[in-house]
Amino acid sequence: MVKVIRQRILVGVVAVMGIAVSGCDYWPPALQAQLEQLRSEVQTVNMEKAQLQNQINDLSKAKQDLQIQADDLARMNREKTGMISSLQNQVEALRVKAVKAMAPKAPAKAVAKPTVKPAVKAPVKKKVPAKRP
Repeated sequence: MVKVIRQRILVGVVAVMGIAVSGCDYWPPALQAQLEQLRSEVQTVNMEKAQLQNQINDLSKAKQDLQIQADDLARMNREKTGMISSLQNQVEALRVKAVKAMAPKAPAKAVAKPTVKPAVKAPVKKKVPAKRP
């Protein structure tokens, strides 16, 4: 009788070990439903992640474009500021000339100076002695 009990125990242990090693293919319906829900949530999160990544890429591109535009506008602003300064200087110079032109001229002197220019002498070239080494 002890031998029979030992055989039954051995068969039971082997059966339990066989089930443990091979795994259990039976999943309760509630657990299967929960697994499917988790899989669908993971799939949804992955799609949202891809959409957000695309939005980040689009926003980064837009940021670069706007930065380029801002740099161009800053450069043009500096150029226009220089042009404005130059034009203001020209206007001021013309205003000074206009004021001088409109100022009353001094009366002409009765005695006019002769307008003969003195003769200009041609410059004389000097010979430079050659340097000796």
